[in-house]
Amino acid sequence: MDSQPIRLLPRRLAVGAAAFSLLAASLFSHVASAEVNTTGLAVTDTEVTVGILHSATGTMAISETGSIQAERLAIEQINASGGVLGRQIKVVQEDGASDWPTFAEKARKLLVGDKVATVFGCWTSASRKAVLPVFEKENGLLYYPTFYEGLEQSKNVIYTGQEATQQILAGLDWVAKEKGAKTFYLLGSDYIWPRTSMKIARKHIENVLGGKVVGEEYYPLGNTQFGSLINKIKLRKPDVVFAAVVGGSNVAFYKQMKAAGVTADKQTLLTLSVTEDELLGIGGENMAGFYASMKYFQSLDNPNNAAFVEAFKAKYGKDAVIGDVTQAAYLGPWLWKAAVEKAGSFDIDKVVAASPGIELDTAPEGYVKVHDNHHLWSKTRIGEVQKDGQFKVVFESDLIEPNPFPKGYQ
Repeated sequence: MDSQPIRLLPRRLAVGAAAFSLLAASLFSHVASAEVNTTGLAVTDTEVTVGILHSATGTMAISETGSIQAERLAIEQINASGGVLGRQIKVVQEDGASDWPTFAEKARKLLVGDKVATVFGCWTSASRKAVLPVFEKENGLLYYPTFYEGLEQSKNVIYTGQEATQQILAGLDWVAKEKGAKTFYLLGSDYIWPRTSMKIARKHIENVLGGKVVGEEYYPLGNTQFGSLINKIKLRKPDVVFAAVVGGSNVAFYKQMKAAGVTADKQTLLTLSVTEDELLGIGGENMAGFYASMKYFQSLDNPNNAAFVEAFKAKYGKDAVIGDVTQAAYLGPWLWKAAVEKAGSFDIDKVVAASPGIELDTAPEGYVKVHDNHHLWSKTRIGEVQKDGQFKVVFESDLIEPNPFPKGYQ
């Protein structure tokens, strides 16, 4: 291993919430800024500034609010445990407003104007693609938390969510085996992640599973009219509806499915995009019995997750929920802290070089490790929607090595 696991121990914050403190924190004595910051970042002897860039408004806010909350929780816990290289983390937060050009503009502001040491942000692949040229030009570092289509690798991004082989292929393999599925109806929102994901899914269905795609459709972000689509699904009777509808559109889609009588006792549905965050708006009763392919569910039964859920609810309220991307966002600040302290520097090139091999055996999902390709080793889990808005885990894979460029799917 390139580094020792970063172990987190439960402790109490002043407000009484459960939090974590790194055993490794005491190993790092304070070093003058001139030695740990040679590239002009916003680092002083007592403080380091980072950016948070998500949609706090617009159609994606339903999905991205949890990411903001998780990143702020992790930063609060890190500060309580002594900070990073003896410095407290200061946050500059910007709103991408569910608009991709705005994401690019705000990324440039954070990197050039605020000179942040890193950014935790984005949700959709469209927003990530919009900011990527900015991060590469300005040599910034982005921790990106969302499951996505893969087919990308950048020196300037650490991908803390799953790529396609860890979510799409594993999910399709499960539903084909467990449900005997042969026919599939593919649908999603109309932008790069759903379209690319369904391109990958179609190849897997036809070339590996020997199945057939009987329908494929895409709808604009924010769309709320799905009556025509639902009629086609009822007419074609696919074994599986494979869905990647994102953001607020999910509320309309699943409520209209329920109203039309398309429920789990009549139709198998596997989603790539509905987490506990979206279910809060949809209502568990409108999706009960459908399935989701993720690496994390709030219901996971392990000590790491119990402490995380307790801390999250203590900070954001007992009714707060935690979805897959929220958990992946929580990992970002901890992975960055570990890489900075391994590098002994805030300089981007040194932090990037130190990142492969970083491990967290205390992640709420269990265990993760940063691969040389900047993605995480993680597991695939299938969750069945429950009426209370949580998921029952019905399948868990072994740890899957990330492969953002799978042969035969590009």
